[in-house]
Amino acid sequence: MSTTQAPSAAKQAQAQVQRFGTFLSGMIMPNIGALIAWGLITALFIQVGWLPILFRHIGDGTVPNWIGAIGGFGSHDVWDPATKQMVDTPWTGLVGPAINYLLPLLIGYQGGRMVYEKNPTRGGVIGAIATLGVIVGVPSSPMFLGAMIMGPLGGWTMKKLDELWDGKIKAGFEMLVNNFSAGIWGMIIAIFGFFAVSPIVHWVIRMLGKGVDFLVSNNALPVASVIIEPAKVLFLNNAINHGVLTPLGADMVKQTGKSILLMLESNPGPGLGILLAYMLFGRGMSKASAPGAAIIHFLGGIHEIYFPYILMKPILLLATIAGGASGVAVNQMFHTGLVGPAAPGSIFAYMMMAAPGDLFKILLAILVSTAVTFAIAAPLIKMDKGDDGDLSKATADMEAMKGKKSAVASNLVTAAPKGEIKNIVFACDAGMGSSAMGATVLRNKVKEAGFGDVKVTNEAIANLKDNYDIVVTQETLATRAIPKVPSATVLTVDNFMNSPRYDEVVEMIRAQRSGATAPAAADSSSVAPVTTATAVPAASAGAGAASSIDEPKAEILALDSIKLGAVAADKGDAITQAGNLLVSRGAVEAGYVDAMHAREATVSTYMGNLLAIPHGTNEAKELISSSAMSFIRFDQPIDWNGNPVKFVVGIAGKNKEHLQILGKLAKIFSNNDSVAALENASTAQEVADILGKVNS
Repeated sequence: MSTTQAPSAAKQAQAQVQRFGTFLSGMIMPNIGALIAWGLITALFIQVGWLPILFRHIGDGTVPNWIGAIGGFGSHDVWDPATKQMVDTPWTGLVGPAINYLLPLLIGYQGGRMVYEKNPTRGGVIGAIATLGVIVGVPSSPMFLGAMIMGPLGGWTMKKLDELWDGKIKAGFEMLVNNFSAGIWGMIIAIFGFFAVSPIVHWVIRMLGKGVDFLVSNNALPVASVIIEPAKVLFLNNAINHGVLTPLGADMVKQTGKSILLMLESNPGPGLGILLAYMLFGRGMSKASAPGAAIIHFLGGIHEIYFPYILMKPILLLATIAGGASGVAVNQMFHTGLVGPAAPGSIFAYMMMAAPGDLFKILLAILVSTAVTFAIAAPLIKMDKGDDGDLSKATADMEAMKGKKSAVASNLVTAAPKGEIKNIVFACDAGMGSSAMGATVLRNKVKEAGFGDVKVTNEAIANLKDNYDIVVTQETLATRAIPKVPSATVLTVDNFMNSPRYDEVVEMIRAQRSGATAPAAADSSSVAPVTTATAVPAASAGAGAASSIDEPKAEILALDSIKLGAVAADKGDAITQAGNLLVSRGAVEAGYVDAMHAREATVSTYMGNLLAIPHGTNEAKELISSSAMSFIRFDQPIDWNGNPVKFVVGIAGKNKEHLQILGKLAKIFSNNDSVAALENASTAQEVADILGKVNS
């Protein structure tokens, strides 16, 4: 395994750029469905779309009312063969409002959510209001770039304002203050966007448009690939594509019915050429994984799958630049274009968004860009007599620079453990119990499969040693654990109760025992390359192995700490309620509730199966007088970072006394029948009975 070295200043700068690009992408990717919907509406209904053309050829040259209304041109307008356009074509219907209002507002909303972690809905709403100001400031141009600025700005400023009076509002006035503060600030920042930001963004887009016009008029548009292809590896592709090219392309679609700009970044040809070169001339893992990567890239449209192959040999950027430029040149020569963004950049998306009559010419451009990239990349790979490089390390480097795990790349490079699987640890962040629960669920699955000799424990990240075969940890925290266990296979989970990763571990063990080759973990989101660094969800009081847990003391869970039919405004309110029940029992000091919120801000305590287990930070242990738990069932599910939660269990653990009860809790919540019984329980005593006499 590779050793971890301190990154250079250049690497750190590159990482910052990539993380910025990832942040911008994070505003776009959740809204890809809306972009596709707009593209389909555009492709079908605009004046030069598929349906108007069909009706003109089979009828008298007129178009039905409903097509004109949706596409944005006058109903029953007559086709003019001389100009090849409809006579009298005001831009109304669905197409214009979708690109000018709906999509920027969605992007702004997502941007606000991303920066206001504690209250994402509030941040999203203010982000959308702020975006509206910049949209109205320049109503004639799609404000994607403005949304990427105003959305996060709105959410961040609201977050900072809320911090000013956090904890200072008198009881009963919270809703009044929160609603009016959001409304007043939303008004102010929308006006700011209208007067201050929209002119700047409009000027930037106008300058970029002039630059594009210059390139188009001088047949120099292929030069754009010199910027776009390297930008992909820096994860600035979505910012360039959807922040700049899509708005400019949308304007072009309005005027001509299609745009070449929508193909500058999304062309899958260069990436396919790289992967084909590795398939034929690569070595080791890069050669073996390239076919699968090519399928994901070309058919699925997930371009980041080939980024690690570029990072192994940065000189291959020359091949992708040449391939991208050649594809642009072919499209420019044949005057082809798309009617909407190909998002993601799949060959299927290209086929759906191709302008009428342009499909085969566009496919030719993709073929040419693939061939040119392959022709340059193949000898560069073949002539390099050294090792292809460490694909796992390249993937890990990419993820480190990206700032989060790749949804696909890790799947191609993380293998099953080489040695016999005998020792599995569920790592934790020295918290209060979630890793103990995960370890319990996994331990039971391993035993039920007949592998009782495999040891499954839980441990704090700080105490990890490089003597484990498999380390299981929470997805968002894996990189803190990885440097401590360079010899282990690291799997990540985001659902502690019923994660498919547990079944994969069992299959790895079964494959080893049967003499077969143990399979690698199947889902990329579950596997962390064994070379970089992040962390894990909270676990057990800095805990050691579950087998050494002390017996729990009585009254860890009391009837008066069970609350049914509760109502919470949001996740933060639910955490406060669970913490206050612990405070009222005298188990913790009031400051422990703040530590529970601090923990949640760092690592989500969502467990899966409608359960969350908020608990304090490791530093808050001194605030615990005795081990205790609280149990709250909410009538309506709470949004817990996008996951529904109906059961909130607050934990305060002292001297590891709570770990056995967590093990029982894990068994219960990994059983759907038990979860249903808890949903239907009508009294606190019924809940206590279902939990299996946890105080004994």
